[in-house]
Amino acid sequence: MNYRYIREAAYEANMQLPKLGLVLFTFGNVSEADRDKGVFAIKPSGVPYEQLSPEKMVIVDFDGNKVEGSLNPSSDTLTHAVLYKHWEEIGGIVHTHSTYATAWAQSQRDIPIFGTTHADYNTVDIPCAPPMSDEMIQGNYEYETGFQIINCFKERGLDYKEVEMILVGNHAPFTWGKNATKAVHNSAVLEQIAKMAFLTEQINPNAPRLKDALIKKHYERKHGPDSYYGQSDYH
Repeated sequence: MNYRYIREAAYEANMQLPKLGLVLFTFGNVSEADRDKGVFAIKPSGVPYEQLSPEKMVIVDFDGNKVEGSLNPSSDTLTHAVLYKHWEEIGGIVHTHSTYATAWAQSQRDIPIFGTTHADYNTVDIPCAPPMSDEMIQGNYEYETGFQIINCFKERGLDYKEVEMILVGNHAPFTWGKNATKAVHNSAVLEQIAKMAFLTEQINPNAPRLKDALIKKHYERKHGPDSYYGQSDYH
């Protein structure tokens, strides 16, 4: 079977991570799914970015089984597999240990919605999933990380199609989107929001959350039924 398209898409998206300053060494990975074929392409484990190529991307099914590729897939593969299997409308996933987002995850705190940059992408605080239980840690860790993310969304009543990012408590961020390119975009946005929120609290520890009227205005001008941000005929 021909997996050339998703191999190339996953490769190009992975190569954006070091360019955007979202990874150090081999910290992080991107995958791109082909829903029709029931597989995704993901970065091979521990291979430096400068040594990657489309051919080195590993093809895996939604149960985490390797379908094609000479290298071992990312150690986070089962987390990606769980998310693809349970959230049927995502086509790309990114995991990084980007500095500011990871610092918030290590602090076990949601990122408060302080400003309009945040509201351009989300109407809620960026959620931080609670640290994993000992029982889950001792089980299939990467597999359970997927459910750590899913369970957090269920408990908070969040929609993965609207909130495309999360912090995993004590760990690091995950983002997703309609494809790997959009997931990388969301990863870069999350890191910037995390940095701005950190600096906001340094300047004013009592900074208030953004008021509801501004949250609604900024989110809906990009995503609402009467959105007017950008160009309708620009791709």
